[in-house]
Amino acid sequence: MQTAADAGDAATLLAAVPAGRRVALVDPRFVGHVHALRLGLTDPRFAAATVPGALTAQPEARGALLRALRRTTAAVGAGAPVVARDTDPAPEDRTVPGRIAVALEAEGTAVKRPELGSLTATVPTDAGARATAESARAGVDDEAVRLRSAVKAHDGFFTTFAISPYSRYIARWCARRGLTPNQVTTASLITALIAAGAAATGTRGGYVAAGILLLVSFVLDCTDGQLARYSLQYSTMGAWLDATFDRAKEYAYYAGLAIGAVRGGDDVWVLALGAMVLQACRHVVDFSFNEANHDAIANTSPTAALSDKLDSVGWTVWARRMIVLPIGERWAMIAVLTALTTPRIVFYALLIGCSLAACYTTAGRLLRSLTRRASRTDRAAQALADLADSGPLAQGVAAVAPGLRGAFTAPAVALLGTLVMIGAALFLPYGSWLIVAAAAVYVLLSGLAVARPLKGVLDWLVPPFFRAAEYVTILVLAARSDVPHAVPAAFGLVSAVAYHHYDTVYRIRGGTGAPPQWLVRTIGGHEGRTALVAVLAAVLTHAAGFTTALTALAVAVALVVLVESIRFWVSSSAPAVHDEGELA
Repeated sequence: MQTAADAGDAATLLAAVPAGRRVALVDPRFVGHVHALRLGLTDPRFAAATVPGALTAQPEARGALLRALRRTTAAVGAGAPVVARDTDPAPEDRTVPGRIAVALEAEGTAVKRPELGSLTATVPTDAGARATAESARAGVDDEAVRLRSAVKAHDGFFTTFAISPYSRYIARWCARRGLTPNQVTTASLITALIAAGAAATGTRGGYVAAGILLLVSFVLDCTDGQLARYSLQYSTMGAWLDATFDRAKEYAYYAGLAIGAVRGGDDVWVLALGAMVLQACRHVVDFSFNEANHDAIANTSPTAALSDKLDSVGWTVWARRMIVLPIGERWAMIAVLTALTTPRIVFYALLIGCSLAACYTTAGRLLRSLTRRASRTDRAAQALADLADSGPLAQGVAAVAPGLRGAFTAPAVALLGTLVMIGAALFLPYGSWLIVAAAAVYVLLSGLAVARPLKGVLDWLVPPFFRAAEYVTILVLAARSDVPHAVPAAFGLVSAVAYHHYDTVYRIRGGTGAPPQWLVRTIGGHEGRTALVAVLAAVLTHAAGFTTALTALAVAVALVVLVESIRFWVSSSAPAVHDEGELA
């Protein structure tokens, strides 16, 4: 920390700081909470940020900061005090840091202004204002606000009332001992894998231990995000771990339950894969709908207005959050049922609960879409195209096919293709080449569905239909094959593909776009993988080679996807995707 005599001296001192370091300017008259400065000056996600009386810049914004500071110095004089003027747009812009923040924004550099809530951050200009600011600062418990802000807003009922009241203190304990969110995330994964191993024993003691460990894993899963928000330790690696480990934990636990059930004489692999497919399809409905409406123009809907009104009635908020069976409620249900019942009952409960949740959320999204007057943007259309995961076969069809017109054409064609593919897998003789012919029809219809930009009212349904077609086809063909271990191999294949789809979602959320096209082409796209599995089922009818082929395909997809994903998420271009905590 160095003290500058005036704005000119500050420019000289800042220029001397090594280029790779973050710098900050704080008005010496600043009065406020330490956590207000922490929010404004230490969050690594933003190139530049400010609170009243303070400003920070990451290395990429250093040049713009120095230029803005020199312009400010020229405007007010290198040694002249900063004087409030009636023409200043806001009191916080009357200080040197405030003026620089305005200058940065005028130049085109985004400056983050974090919400402070009840925290104090001000630059008093006289003794009376200073006394008022100091009184306001003394009236708010800085640490209590920091703890409260560490808890993510809009969490589920179980997480809010059964986990967060104490997990925030675990987060603070970890912060004071120098533990990082990534370490806690890894501990959560390890705990969940141990829980899966306990479930795989197939014993009552193992099931009880698995249920307890799964809840412990979830507590740690909440703690890592709270630790990140409490200590502002956001990172690209943390974003990747947080985005992928939840799915890895849940799928590993499903596999552990299935293995344990087999040891007890009950084969539930089909139920385990069905639960995974349903959960993944639920998520892609949410992702597609949100991306389609992320930046929609004139985004209004009577259904959304009704939802907003219901939000003012407290019990309806919690009821609707519980109906969708979020991760907290879902894991609590899984843990309790694992300890007290059997894996078959666990999966029945999951399938019923997730089906009801999927019907509720999808119906709401359909109503909002049909009653909403909105114009989708090119960005939204591109996001939906990326989520569709069309491979070279569908892209080839789309390139030569005339785009089908009509507000509901794309989802109707995608739905038709899905019904043709799943229906063939379910009802045609297993191993029949007619299933391969149905796969060819599915490829054709998949290409037609994406031949035009996905800007229609219900075009967000296209990616979910494709996910259902691919995942359910793999599930049905593996289940009907009567080949030993075919369904576990299919479980591995769907897991690898689902990871690719989740990875795509989080890249889009971070604003960096979908995975590279070479990756999508290499792993075939949804239609290519679906057709390949249909061909394998026809060629290797009731043969053990079908399991080997599914396993090899799963390993190949997993290797390609994981290598590229790891390369991206540890690179400098990866986004720090984190949910924000509740405002103080």
